[in-house]
Amino acid sequence: MCGIVGYVGPRPAQEVLISGLSRLEYRGYDSAGVAILSERGLSLLRRVGKLENLRNALLESGFTGNLGIGHTRWATHGLPTEENAHPHLDCTEKIALVHNGIIENHRELRNWLIDRGHRFRSQTDTETLVHLVEENYAGDLVEALRKALERVRGAYAVAVIHADHPQEIAVAREGSPLVVGILPGEGFVASDVPALLPYTRTMHFLEDGEVARVTPGHLEVWDRQGNRKEPRFREVPWDPLSAEKLGYRHFMEKEIYEQPQAVANTLRSELSTPWEEGLGEVDLSQVEHIYLVACGTSYHAALVAEYLWEPLLGLPVAAEIASEFRYKNPAVGKNTLVVAVSQSGETIDTLMAVRGAKARGAQVVGVVNIVGSAIAREAHAVLYTRAGLEIGVAATKTFTAQLAALNLLGLWLARSLGLLSEDELQQKKEELSRAPRLLDQVLQLGPSLEALAQKLYNFPNFLYLGRGILYPLALEGALKLKEISYIHAEGYAAGEMKHGPIALVHEQMPVVVLYSREELPDKVLSNIQEAKARRGIIVAFADDDPPELRELVDHLVLLPKASRTLLPFVFTPPLQLLAYHIARLRGTDVDQPRNLAKTVTVE
Repeated sequence: MCGIVGYVGPRPAQEVLISGLSRLEYRGYDSAGVAILSERGLSLLRRVGKLENLRNALLESGFTGNLGIGHTRWATHGLPTEENAHPHLDCTEKIALVHNGIIENHRELRNWLIDRGHRFRSQTDTETLVHLVEENYAGDLVEALRKALERVRGAYAVAVIHADHPQEIAVAREGSPLVVGILPGEGFVASDVPALLPYTRTMHFLEDGEVARVTPGHLEVWDRQGNRKEPRFREVPWDPLSAEKLGYRHFMEKEIYEQPQAVANTLRSELSTPWEEGLGEVDLSQVEHIYLVACGTSYHAALVAEYLWEPLLGLPVAAEIASEFRYKNPAVGKNTLVVAVSQSGETIDTLMAVRGAKARGAQVVGVVNIVGSAIAREAHAVLYTRAGLEIGVAATKTFTAQLAALNLLGLWLARSLGLLSEDELQQKKEELSRAPRLLDQVLQLGPSLEALAQKLYNFPNFLYLGRGILYPLALEGALKLKEISYIHAEGYAAGEMKHGPIALVHEQMPVVVLYSREELPDKVLSNIQEAKARRGIIVAFADDDPPELRELVDHLVLLPKASRTLLPFVFTPPLQLLAYHIARLRGTDVDQPRNLAKTVTVE
């Protein structure tokens, strides 16, 4: 989940590296470092903590050159210390390497290398890689990297430079993302698209097993056996301005308010015909079971789709946590459709679930936000959300864009199975087209939610309750609060409150209840009465205002009325805004919450 950046060309490398790392800091912020090649040789600089510490040290150092690699770390092996920060050097101090991923057999490799006389300076798995490159180096840096990786088990994106190769970066990928941008006389490397947007939108996304040489203005690619491949450059449809805050206090705040546009962009395709890549080739005639696999916030979007799709399609539909799905020996075969939902398209557990499902003969559709990502390439078909670049670690606009895309995909499946007439499809399309306007409406509640946050931000525990299609939103609301405010919060199906969670309710426990006239309102009122009887602080988000509800609640947030299909678009932004304002009042790092990273590319 770390961030890698590299540059070779006429610009000052240190400026490109710091600029790129600043756009990748959401991938990790325990420590950061750079290695720069200049006339003085290879210079290494690393600092613990946020990137600003490295930026200041680099300004003081005076290091400058035209070739360099940088790294911002999310620690897996070894504490966040300067010794464990990347880049790592070999014994000769001529080779520098950065790595994102996990080397599973690093202990075995370390012992072998120590026996060969190599000296280790850190506790990281990554350092084994730079010594393996040193061990295999015979004048060709790319070939040394390729041979080194033959001994490695695990996931990696790697960039390597050598003091004797002042115009070259060697790179490789297996399971962790890496992209390359080429301009006349320049070469750029990064873990993710945002780092390259100020320079180019045309990029080659390395595939698993690829090894490449990046030189000024040129890219050469080989497969793991050393056979040459032609690079495939793709245009990324994102504007560099999307990586700026544009007057908002945080990226998360900006991205919450970008949701109407993100959803409108995702909905803009014709629903009556398949679009994007490969949907027309998906054969639904034998499908008997559908799994939606995802992690984190994407899993909550998948749960919403389960509630929407099963009555629409008349088929068993199950949302599954990808990390559990891949190990529980699921009933997957040629009659199964697997829908993989991932913002990045690189989430390792979801990607491995895709590979396992394909190996068993299932058809796989990916729902992702990143063009050219691993899941987009490996799925039989892909439907892209059009949320644009999301910098905040806690997902916001990508979640509602996923809801829109999954609505579209459900309608396409129903139409393809002959379950919707053309008139019914048009009615559904018209209903769904109201989502951006509803998002606009609920975002006007920002000031009142900020005032509500003032009353709640000091409580240490929250309980979120919802029924039906609002249950996944209760899970998501609790997750948002946990992620960015560090308050303990749990989401539950409201009917389950009596089976345990009610024991937690007391006069210091806010109970956030999602209430809709569309989802068992009488039963939810009963749940509210039970919590109120235990002196819980009732915070209701409601699309209706019956007297019996108003009598029970301590705080009421009234929302626009909407159909059941559109309820997720109505209830989601207020929950995001409440979490955002509570976190801001508590003084946490909203965009880069502790211990989290945007893209989870390690198990």
